[in-house]
Amino acid sequence: MTFLDLGLEEKLLQAITDMGFETPSEVQEKAIPILLKEDTDLVALAQTGTGKTAAFGFPMLQKIDVESRTTQGLILSPTRELCMQITNEMNNYGKHLKGLNVVAIYGGASITDQARQIKKGAQVIVATPGRMKDMIGRRMIDISKIEYCVLDEADEMLNMGFYEDITEILSHSPQEKSTWLFSATMPKEVSTIAKKFMHNPVEVTVGSKNVGAANVSHEFYTVNARDRYQALKRLADANPEIFSVVFCRTKRDTQKVAEQLIADGYNAGAIHGDLSQNQRDIVMKQFRNRQIQMMVATDVAARGIDVDDITHVINYQLPDEIETYTHRSGRTGRAGKEGISIVIVSKSEARKIKQIEKIIQQKFQQKEIPSGMEICEKQLMHLANNIKDTKINHDIDAYLPQIDAALEGFTKEELIKKFFSVEFTRFYNYYQKAKDLNVSPGDMSSSENKDSVRFFLNVGERDDFNWMTLKDFLKDLLQLGQDDVYKVDVKDTFSFFNVDTKHKDLVLGVFTDFQLEGRNVNVEISTDTGRGGGGGGRGRGGRRDGKRDGGGFKGRDKGERRGGRKSSGSSDRGSGSRDSDRGRSDSDRGGFKKKESSGGEEFKSKFSGKRRGKTKPESKGTGGRRRRT
Repeated sequence: MTFLDLGLEEKLLQAITDMGFETPSEVQEKAIPILLKEDTDLVALAQTGTGKTAAFGFPMLQKIDVESRTTQGLILSPTRELCMQITNEMNNYGKHLKGLNVVAIYGGASITDQARQIKKGAQVIVATPGRMKDMIGRRMIDISKIEYCVLDEADEMLNMGFYEDITEILSHSPQEKSTWLFSATMPKEVSTIAKKFMHNPVEVTVGSKNVGAANVSHEFYTVNARDRYQALKRLADANPEIFSVVFCRTKRDTQKVAEQLIADGYNAGAIHGDLSQNQRDIVMKQFRNRQIQMMVATDVAARGIDVDDITHVINYQLPDEIETYTHRSGRTGRAGKEGISIVIVSKSEARKIKQIEKIIQQKFQQKEIPSGMEICEKQLMHLANNIKDTKINHDIDAYLPQIDAALEGFTKEELIKKFFSVEFTRFYNYYQKAKDLNVSPGDMSSSENKDSVRFFLNVGERDDFNWMTLKDFLKDLLQLGQDDVYKVDVKDTFSFFNVDTKHKDLVLGVFTDFQLEGRNVNVEISTDTGRGGGGGGRGRGGRRDGKRDGGGFKGRDKGERRGGRKSSGSSDRGSGSRDSDRGRSDSDRGGFKKKESSGGEEFKSKFSGKRRGKTKPESKGTGGRRRRT
């Protein structure tokens, strides 16, 4: 099937030819004829990188009246980067439509400039929900006459807590409009919003719901938690042509890993919510130009990464919500190319691989972190192939007599050995004494399981903690690294966690006379093995009846635990108003799931008490080795 067969008009077909598109993708083939044929609501489920923007963009452009200056189409997307990307693509699709004006609305840019563009007449508005709500509240935008509304990356918008904003925005739109919802996954929240805002929608599914892309292979590597960063470096060195996105859970870890990689000589960068819009634009430009080979990103910030040639997605840390893995792996294997999604897991996280396999309906291949000598061989052959493929620059001919004189007396074999030794020796010296980082499934003697202390803590699920929020809180409170607190097990009224033995006194000291809203919070060394099952016992005759110890604690608001917002004021920076995306796109938002946080700061203000003993700063990665760029 061709784009002509889909029913698109000549001006749009001309733009398709200009962009080099040849045949429509599956989602385009299924969605475009439906949307052109009639005004209907539609739910389209397809993975990232399958051409969803064109699937709704071409029908919208064909159906709107370009000669009218009235806003007829609204496209809502979760992040600034994605908003700008869609706007650029819509302009490319409509390049031959005279008078078309597509305007991007997002936080981090002048709201008055955006209002001025809207006032000139915009047939299509592409917006992030926060800034859009602000501008509607200020009466800068009128969407009372829109005919088409697209909710792009709907699952991610809901994950980021935009449900209330979307509800508010759509309340200003006409009931009879057509709503098109595009999503990579179909969690229950997306189903809920479809039922609320749509009427008998047609459903289009590419592949199976929540299933990973077929041309992406999935691998996992099991290492001790403390070796996670070293494993990342080895995987990068074993793939000299790597062009990857490395995912971390929090903004702080993202920045830390990127800084370590840069210090160790890698072409790396970070993108997360604490960067200004200008900083993000610079980093993204460097990544697209391949000046950055390893982009370390949070899940939220990565929504704006639209690059087709990413070779690897590396899950440095698994996401809080397993379904998010589908979004991550969709960054590679795009435009029909093969891609690899890698997961680095510690022993305690290995069970999550099975959960992901069920969701994506694909099997993971367990692999081993390459040894130092394997990496040396890979780098050596990479250099040899580069030399083989290099075109000769004949400007060097003028210098050949001097080169010949300098190398006189050496045989061809000696010259080859000397030349390659420059690169080989660098990696050999670094890796010759490198340890084996792999942990086999049956290896219970890893450093993660020995020389550690397990603690009992008298807070649990009733105090609105889960394993993730408790781990974030503990590592921030103790000022330890991401992998220094592990085997976190949260029960109803109490919890367990492990740290290395060297941190035992630190934990006991910090929790001496420690209070949580007036209630004593205690830790004790536990005899629980941390292998799952029941709640275990306390080391010194602790309570086993499950009753609350000490009482009197009023748990945090449940909406807050889920990331829910209790208020939704609308404002902009500097004038009493919230800057939609800067303040909401990449920081903790409300919504259905807790998204990217900078650790346990959310809980710090709720804790007070005496802290004895010194805390250690986070450990830094090894440095000193320069990597060939």
